Amino acid sequence: MSKWGEHSNPALTVSRRSVLKSAAAVGALAITSSGATLSVVAQESAPKRGGHFKLGVAAGATSDSLDPGTYTNSFTELFGKTLHGYLTGIDADGKVNGEIAESWDVSKDAKTWTFKLRKGVEFHNGKSLDAKDVLASINHHRGEQSKSGAKPIVDPVEEVRADGPGTVVFVLKDGNADFPYLLEDFHLAIVPAKDGKADVSGVGAGGYVLDNIDYGVKGTGKRFANYWKSDAAWFDSFEALAVHDVTARTNALATGQIHAMERCDLKTIHLLERNKDLEIVSIAGTQFYCTAMDCKAAPFDNPDVRLAVKHAINRQQLLDTLLHGHGKLGNDHPIGSTNRFFAKNLPQREFDPDKARFHLKKAGLSDLKISLSTADAAFPGAVDAAAIYQQDAAKAGVNIDVVREPNDGYWDTVWLKKPFYMSYWLGRPTADWMFSQGYAADAAWNQGHWRNARFNELLVAARSELNDAKRSEMYAEMQSICRDDGGEVIPVFANNVSALSRTIAHKKLASNWDLDGFRCAERWWFADA
Repeated sequence: MSKWGEHSNPALTVSRRSVLKSAAAVGALAITSSGATLSVVAQESAPKRGGHFKLGVAAGATSDSLDPGTYTNSFTELFGKTLHGYLTGIDADGKVNGEIAESWDVSKDAKTWTFKLRKGVEFHNGKSLDAKDVLASINHHRGEQSKSGAKPIVDPVEEVRADGPGTVVFVLKDGNADFPYLLEDFHLAIVPAKDGKADVSGVGAGGYVLDNIDYGVKGTGKRFANYWKSDAAWFDSFEALAVHDVTARTNALATGQIHAMERCDLKTIHLLERNKDLEIVSIAGTQFYCTAMDCKAAPFDNPDVRLAVKHAINRQQLLDTLLHGHGKLGNDHPIGSTNRFFAKNLPQREFDPDKARFHLKKAGLSDLKISLSTADAAFPGAVDAAAIYQQDAAKAGVNIDVVREPNDGYWDTVWLKKPFYMSYWLGRPTADWMFSQGYAADAAWNQGHWRNARFNELLVAARSELNDAKRSEMYAEMQSICRDDGGEVIPVFANNVSALSRTIAHKKLASNWDLDGFRCAERWWFADA
């Protein structure tokens, strides 16, 4: 099987593993380098069908699979949103809407949700979608033996049942006012039922049919003629290329080998901005860069050591030199400023060597020696960020040995395994979703292996609280607990920065996930098609 096809460019280099754990904030704003260009493109170019769309993504691994429960990077997540249908979706304004589920009702205690399925939805194999498919798809992620990344999302589901072929009822263990948002998660694709089990071979009900996939390299798809949406899937076909090296991605875009790329190199973005044939899009949200500390292992099992490490990082310097202003300061909790439950009155933590030394002394230490694992697979510029961190932390008595890990295999050998390492999240559309998937005691993606009894108590209480004022108070306390006790240093929130050829047209871009909610192949079109 060819790596790149017969017209491949040998200058393009492919590495293997990256991870996208989660989404930008609901309601975030899109900013372009050319001012009003974004709205002009949307208004002046009516959608047209035709053409072969090629996209360069910064992820993909040989260990990837088509099983939605295994999606952990932008390559698989993009294919999820392109091949499959989902019960709900999030639009460009951050509002949840119906997809396969045409409408829904909820009980007063927010525990029972009844979804009416859209008629006329067809899978790529010709099967008509019904409630049995939804049950098989959701149950695929449930159960004690499930290894799915969506297990924390569906664990609160006590029962899911069909009420006829066109209705699905979810009964939750506790009320959750945000439940429809959760069903948009890229893991929760609706796939055909086969002998009562989910068929995870790649057959979906999305806008494109899988043509071929070479894991860690590229995948292709063709427009599905019977897609239920008449106003989507404009391209005849699409191709997603896994290109980890940002220079290779940039060169491919500049030379016309691809039409769009994610995760631009912010150090050289000023050069891209000079190219009148390209559009630079910077979307603010809840993506954040972080370093994770294993709270179960010494010395990070001591909360004062964790505080010392948090005070020893110069956040403003990272914002200026690493992100070049494309982001905001982080405060060691994962809720971004665009979230409606953001704790705006929580004091901003700053670089303070004296406080770092104070907490080291409380921990019984005069200084601290630790190793930090990093690679640019973690996030663009992670190696440079580690060097900056090392220099500043030394002023606080925190001596960091930077261990540069291979990009290939970083998410298999470092993430969740090393005691101190760099990582990132894209965030989640709701505070409960973010906390539940990454910070709950039993969360599969709890990077710091962190447990806090009060935090977990509040997590359950806030989820079922229907009074927004009370809910806001609880989320503010949870952010404070994360900030002061949690196992992650979160210095900056980073915009999603992508670049597109101006031959590509689009409407307002969604910010719940990167690449227009991972629906670029469905929502974009060629302006001159």
